[in-house]
Formats: sequence, structure tokens, C-alpha cells
Amino acid sequence: MVTNPNVMKSLIVILSACLFTSLCQAQSLVGRWQLVKQTTCIEDENPLNDDTGVEEVLNDMKSMSGPTSNVIQFKDNNTCEESNRIISRKKSYNSKSFLYKYTGNALYFLDKKSRTIIEGFTVEKLAADSLIISNTSRVCETKIFIKIK
Repeated sequence: MVTNPNVMKSLIVILSACLFTSLCQAQSLVGRWQLVKQTTCIEDENPLNDDTGVEEVLNDMKSMSGPTSNVIQFKDNNTCEESNRIISRKKSYNSKSFLYKYTGNALYFLDKKSRTIIEGFTVEKLAADSLIISNTSRVCETKIFIKIK
């Protein structure tokens, strides 16, 4: 047992610093995130029944909206890059880079040149291994990411 008060204080300060550092790292947005699930407003609002070929129409509409990014990488300098990955290739393709601003409960993507907001998201959950965001203008659109190495 430690009886010296100075050693005890030093030990408490060191343990507190380690705990604070681990908590900060657990809530960090920096890193690579892979999109695992995405919901759209079209899926929520389906007034027609399944007998009229609605599934085919919805699939056509989803395919026309363009490819969704599979991986997004947030960097320390407030830049990020989204890209699609192919299993059989090491490199990604269709890479786009832009700026981001994270305020704790909101995530904004900014144009690199004009620094205007391209799109805004509400951060529903940010944990060490998962990120859930919803579009601020269309709340029914959510994206679920997991952190990858």
C-alpha cells in the first residue's frame, strides 16, 4: 500500500490522464469508416402494394441515384475522402476529397474551394467502432458506418 501522499497524487493524475485519453480516442471521428447500411425515404413511404411491380421501380430508382461510397476516411486536418472499394483490388476508385466540420452533434461536408456546406448530417451515435448519421434535411435518410483499420 502506498503511504506517501505525493506518490498517491501522482498516481491519481496519471490514471486520470490515461482515462481521459482513452475516452477522447473512443469518440474520435478520425479514421476510416465503411458504410454497412443506408436507409432512404423511398423505403419508408410506399403507398402502393407489392402486386404492381413496386419493387422493380424502387430498384430502378436506387440504381439511378448513382453509386454510394463504401469507405470514407476522416483525417486530422478536417479533410476527408470517400471512395468505393473493390474486393479484388488494393486501390479504391471514384475517390472524392472534401472538407468536413464536426461539432459534436452535427457533421457538415464542405466544398474545398468555396468552403460552403454541401450537405449536413446529425450525428445520432458516435462510438469507438460505429457511427450513425442522419441527413438534416431528410431525417428518414440514415447511414450506418463501422470503423475499419
